Amino acid sequence: MTAVSANQADKPTSGPKKGKPTWVQTVVKYQTPKMSVSLWQVASSYIPYILLWVLMYYSLSVSYLLTLALAVLAGGFLVRIFIIQHDCGHMAFFKSKRLNDIVGFICGVFTLTPYEYWQTGHARHHATSGDLDFRGYGDVWTMTVKEYVAATPNGRFGYRMYRNPFIMFGFGPLYMFMINQRAPLAWRYADTHKMKRSLIYTDLALIAVTIVMSFLIGIGNFFAILIPTAMVSGGVGVFLFYVQHQFEEAYWRYHPEWDYTAAALEGSSYLKLPRALQWITGNIGLHHIHHLSPRIPNYMLEKCHNENPEFQNAPTLSLRTALGIVVSNLALFDEDQNRLISFKETYDRYLTPDKSVKTSTEAQPAQ
Repeated sequence: MTAVSANQADKPTSGPKKGKPTWVQTVVKYQTPKMSVSLWQVASSYIPYILLWVLMYYSLSVSYLLTLALAVLAGGFLVRIFIIQHDCGHMAFFKSKRLNDIVGFICGVFTLTPYEYWQTGHARHHATSGDLDFRGYGDVWTMTVKEYVAATPNGRFGYRMYRNPFIMFGFGPLYMFMINQRAPLAWRYADTHKMKRSLIYTDLALIAVTIVMSFLIGIGNFFAILIPTAMVSGGVGVFLFYVQHQFEEAYWRYHPEWDYTAAALEGSSYLKLPRALQWITGNIGLHHIHHLSPRIPNYMLEKCHNENPEFQNAPTLSLRTALGIVVSNLALFDEDQNRLISFKETYDRYLTPDKSVKTSTEAQPAQ
């Protein structure tokens, strides 16, 4: 399998087709960042977040339950800070690359996510989303049914544990953001100098922050505030990413048939959220537009969607249907039906009660 370079992500390709898609010229007018709006987003994200940390510190002397309640709000604003980092990583938040990188790095310290390390992996995600031959680049790992039924019992168990909602949206994000993205563990995945540099600089900054906060509020108080905040922001972040690529009819193709435009508009959902949630999550629910053109700032995504009817046919989810996707746990891509199916359906159709593979005559036909 040929490696995918990070700089492919922001250069849309129509896959096996030749020439530029017709939408390329359409999105250009939405790709110019506005300094005033970007600075307002920085202020309206960081100021409330820092104030909430102050309130959480004083709440510790009142009730830890109050601290946890405030952590829910703080986690929301941390998601918004991550969206700023996300836009900076796509060079979409400011016109200046240097300013994007500076603000992105600062965001990465707050979100516990090394900026350039994450940027490279996320760029690969954009270049390969929906491509069955290039899974594993910054995405939620998805096995095909054939791969799953051919796996060992331990392999199946490990995948089910990975896909368990309590791990996927609970302790999994906490482990990923607080532990797995630190240099000792993430180093093996850092295949460029830029990624390794990012890990080192971010870890050094986090050590410095931890020392300073230990003197200011105490090491115990610091982690008593940080851990629940990180759990909320991480869980929400993974939830958003999950439902925007893991719905039943999500686009998946092997590379020879893969198409960038189809992967964006059919493999990324439009998650319609209540206004307050749309604001706190930085319009990331308009994920199909973002995948179509990552250079569009988050505050221009809705305008691009509303003004162009050709972009309005993407799979649309409400918060309720998104939660339903989590409950149904569509975890395996069935190549026979060209859709994601649950573990239950997989076992009903392809595996016997003793979990061995059914023969072709035993397997249930596709509906």
